[in-house]
Amino acid sequence: MKVNQAMTSDVKIISPDRTIREAAELMAELDSGALPVGENDRLVGMVTDRDIAIRGIGAGLKPTAKIREVMTPQVKYCFDDDEVDDVARNMGDVQVRRLPVVNRNKRLVGIISLGDVALMEGPGAAGPAICGISEKTAAQAA
Repeated sequence: MKVNQAMTSDVKIISPDRTIREAAELMAELDSGALPVGENDRLVGMVTDRDIAIRGIGAGLKPTAKIREVMTPQVKYCFDDDEVDDVARNMGDVQVRRLPVVNRNKRLVGIISLGDVALMEGPGAAGPAICGISEKTAAQAA
């Protein structure tokens, strides 16, 4: 199965110059824990509820801090015509629960989560990715 058959295509993008409060409000409205961050028609990062909690509020930033202060700028992504099994395996390898989906012109067309994988391919398909995500990194093990 291809990613474009499993992904969520109605994706909201947020600007890196918006506040972490605005990101949290949008996440609550969408019932989502992550948002792609876009600037000048390009994907420039991802912000998660964990980023806001740990890099933002936990680090003493105010709710008016800009998303660019807490987002992850190294964007991992997959293509809409990739195979879901391959993407799920990759998600485990890079330890992420969600990936932005781009077309071959590198334009954002959706987002795929482990939940999407499990719904479309069955719970077993997401299992290896969950195991990979759950493994401690060398830094965490120390």
